[in-house]
Amino acid sequence: MRILIVEDDLRVGDFISRGLKSEGYVVKLIDNGVAGYRDAQANEYEVIILDLMLPDMSGTQICQALRSEGVSTPIMMLTAMDSMNDKITGLRMGADDYMTKPFSFDELVARIEALGRRAIGYSEGNSILEVDDLRFDLKAVRVWCCDKELTLTDKELAILELLMSKPGELFSRERILSNVWGMDTDPLTNVVDVYIAKLRKKIDCNPKAPHIETVRGRGYRLSKSCD
Repeated sequence: MRILIVEDDLRVGDFISRGLKSEGYVVKLIDNGVAGYRDAQANEYEVIILDLMLPDMSGTQICQALRSEGVSTPIMMLTAMDSMNDKITGLRMGADDYMTKPFSFDELVARIEALGRRAIGYSEGNSILEVDDLRFDLKAVRVWCCDKELTLTDKELAILELLMSKPGELFSRERILSNVWGMDTDPLTNVVDVYIAKLRKKIDCNPKAPHIETVRGRGYRLSKSCD
């Protein structure tokens, strides 16, 4: 996924850029509003991250200009201001999401993933996720394990889709919580652990080699299980 970051605070921009690159994203960082706007016009990205207060051209102005030109790339606004009016203005100008500094990096990644899925969509060629003996038809919303169709709840499907989208990658509880339950969920809840336990019972056809691996104190990742 290609991401454009327009952020004039180089400390913040470098922190976000380094973090996203470590997650496997292709990232371009620009510290000037006009230059960021021109780059967004000339190149294709899956997500654009805009700081609200930028030199020469504000994030709101960039967002409004891009939308007026028909650019539909999902846009996330970053700001140090927590005013409801600022958020409403940004969203009305065409922003898709809004985060207030300081923020959790896990939450930022979760929101980017959600925006990226919305932008890319699922074409006929990539509507099937397959990891070892697990098969997930995203269009039909059907899941099989070892050729046996499974019955999963909406939340179980959402967790499985997230894990199967990046097999082997570690997902923290907070990241799963943000993706599946939303940003306002109590971070101290154990709901992720409860649903992971339920999901394991349904997708593990070989109990001695579970699909979902627990990394103590860090989170979960999808691994191969059935031979």
